[in-house]
Amino acid sequence: MMDRRLQRHEYGFLELVKPPNEDELTKYYADKYYQSEQGNYRNRYSPEEHAVINLRIKLRATQADHLRGTNDPGRLLDVGCGEGFVLSAYEANGWDVEGIDHSIEGVRGMNPDQLKNVRQGNLFRLLEDCVAAGSAYDIVWLGNVLEHVRNPVDLMRSIRAIVKPSGLLVATVPNDGTPYHEELFDSGAIPDRFWIAIPDHLSYFTRESLARTAEATGWMVRKMQGDFPIDLFLSHPGSNYVADRAQGGSAHSARLTLEAMIGRAGTDAANEFYTALAGVGLGRNLTAYLAPNKENTL
Repeated sequence: MMDRRLQRHEYGFLELVKPPNEDELTKYYADKYYQSEQGNYRNRYSPEEHAVINLRIKLRATQADHLRGTNDPGRLLDVGCGEGFVLSAYEANGWDVEGIDHSIEGVRGMNPDQLKNVRQGNLFRLLEDCVAAGSAYDIVWLGNVLEHVRNPVDLMRSIRAIVKPSGLLVATVPNDGTPYHEELFDSGAIPDRFWIAIPDHLSYFTRESLARTAEATGWMVRKMQGDFPIDLFLSHPGSNYVADRAQGGSAHSARLTLEAMIGRAGTDAANEFYTALAGVGLGRNLTAYLAPNKENTL
């Protein structure tokens, strides 16, 4: 049975029945989200966490280059740039980088040297400015943003207008409400649908619904990847960090250790592993590599 707070969109993803309005969201992200360590953001990261953050960016950037057929630097826009780690990594590799976000506090705290490249405000209005200016990007990075906005469909369509024909949209979302999650809930292994996070997350995607949404908004799915499937820990009572919140720290540490180990297998091997995970619907997050569909200009 579906949670009563959610309804199914025609493209298959789940969305809040009563989402907050746009002004409420803008204020929330500008005034509270990064400052109060909401979501996955922290005021401080350990060296191990920094290493894994950089590893994830490297793996996705390498996969994007492979799909583009070049590793030549170009122009990148990070929509919802968060703490600025992607901007910093790409700029270090010679790219022309820009970021937009509701708040600059994450960048100010973690990568203050990137403040020069970031504009703060409503994402939809800032994207309209990009379209009006005729901006075109080789890569648009959309890391854990779609689930936060009131209208992810309109966001995908807006970005479609600013990606070069040879470019890519790299879109990451939480992998939420999967059959595995529902099985855990129905069996009593978890006491609640932990993945419903209000007001942070307004929409909830799986592999199938992300692909369907992308295709309906003018994109062609070139590849889909999962990331480390920490949710597998929920199948064992000794590591079930939802039933026993005290297990959260050790689950997180194990995740960091295993992600680093997978990374040491090499970029190609790690990307093949994460692609296989998406193929069976696993991964705490999903990343879709999307190219403009030249036959569908909307």
